[in-house]
Amino acid sequence: MKHKETGQEKRVVLKRGKQGIFRVIFGRTGVVAFLLLAQFLFVFSVFQRLEQYVPYFWVGNVLLGVGIVIHLINKDENPTVKLTWVILVMALPVFGLFLYLFIQGEAGHRIRNHQVAQILLESREYVPDCSQLLEKIQWEEKELYNLAYYLKERQDFPVFSNTRVSYFPLGEDKFAEMIPQLKKARHFIFLEYFIVKEGYMWQQILDILVEKVKEGVEVRLMYDGTCALFQLPYSYPETLKKLGIQAKMYAPIRPFISTHYNNRDHRKILVIDGRVAFTGGINLADEYINRKKVYGHWKDTAIMLEGEAVKSFTLMFLELWNVDCEREDYSPYLKNVFPVKSLGYVIPYGDTPTDHERVGEMVYMDIINRAERYVHIMTPYLIPDYEMMTALKFAAKRGVEVILILPHIPDKKTAFSLAHTYYPPLLESGVQIYEYTPGFVHAKVFVSDDVKAVVGTINLDYRSLYHHFECAAFLYKTPAIHEIEEDFNRTLALCQSMSREDLKKDPLRWRVCGRLLKVLAPLM
Repeated sequence: MKHKETGQEKRVVLKRGKQGIFRVIFGRTGVVAFLLLAQFLFVFSVFQRLEQYVPYFWVGNVLLGVGIVIHLINKDENPTVKLTWVILVMALPVFGLFLYLFIQGEAGHRIRNHQVAQILLESREYVPDCSQLLEKIQWEEKELYNLAYYLKERQDFPVFSNTRVSYFPLGEDKFAEMIPQLKKARHFIFLEYFIVKEGYMWQQILDILVEKVKEGVEVRLMYDGTCALFQLPYSYPETLKKLGIQAKMYAPIRPFISTHYNNRDHRKILVIDGRVAFTGGINLADEYINRKKVYGHWKDTAIMLEGEAVKSFTLMFLELWNVDCEREDYSPYLKNVFPVKSLGYVIPYGDTPTDHERVGEMVYMDIINRAERYVHIMTPYLIPDYEMMTALKFAAKRGVEVILILPHIPDKKTAFSLAHTYYPPLLESGVQIYEYTPGFVHAKVFVSDDVKAVVGTINLDYRSLYHHFECAAFLYKTPAIHEIEEDFNRTLALCQSMSREDLKKDPLRWRVCGRLLKVLAPLM
């Protein structure tokens, strides 16, 4: 029997809601938002004042705009991104020009890019050598070799054998394995998550972390700075430090306009003693394990690695942790080897927005372009660039079964309406699109031909492919790939097939919103 809320309970919930809103408006989040808005309004007012003088320097403005457009056309960048900027520069002659110049030249963004590039360069000495294994793959697994070569030689992500992969089809399955693994920790625990939110899940983990600190285990937690806007108090790292946990926010939001705030740490990494590593779409909040219902049933996935490949996730964590502080010696965290016998190969990899190499997209494209029988994809967002659209359509046109599973209950209606604008050309090309009717799909999964799979944090949208720090693991001929494909088919049975007729049922405001947002999609 369902519990019915009494009038008093409803009043308590309403009161708590009002208190929460009050804290947001009058707390640090509100102050930061107010100061950012004030700066934006000041800059905008300056642009407005400048516009009054447009007749006097119209020729110079046009020449500068044409110069920017020519520069964009010749720039080595995605055509859709360039087109968006061309529209902004030409449609908003003064504001668009200053916005482009500000974003391209902003000091905070350049400083952060340099910091990340420097630390990645300094970390090369810690990257495990896989030359012998790569040579073996060149002769025995030619289909894997080219991607493995690219990831190692161009991006310093080595290929590993002797790594066991466990697949978790739901957040609650991952959580059930995390708890005993955390309790086994003897040396160190590294956690890096996009979202940490107080509740049942985080409290269970925090209790274990506090106990482990008392046992002498080194515990570090890093979460994205946007958590301080709505999920956690700004001073939460200090609270955790009092418990013995080393904690920090990545790129905390401060009341100063900077473009580097757009580059969020979207990764989800848990490493324990260099023995096991977790990654996938699951954050540390109750909705991810279906303890709290927000958008129906939450479908998410994760994997756990045991063995040699754990080193790469350890190194990824340490690199981003040390961006804002003194460099440390990573070797104590990488020296332990826990031999595991398992079939297949694993390549953990990351992607950063600070260079021009879209590693996450390149791996996805390699899977799509090499597929012979099928490519099955789960993603919460579908805002692909031109290259990804072309690859998906061409794969379907050449007879590959391409199936995408997306949410039916969206968490962001703007992203959902935008995704629907990409359905028609994909459907016309033979791509099959399904929506998960029980709720929200947050999984980021590719599986192909029973031999390849990716599980990680990388969505099929511009934010993941261009703007965020991301991570994933590429799996080749590991036993877990069959489990991933079985889970995909189980999930597919709960979905509804989408057609162009279904899209006509979308509210008019959604369709209009999607088409308007498509112009700005590369910058979102």
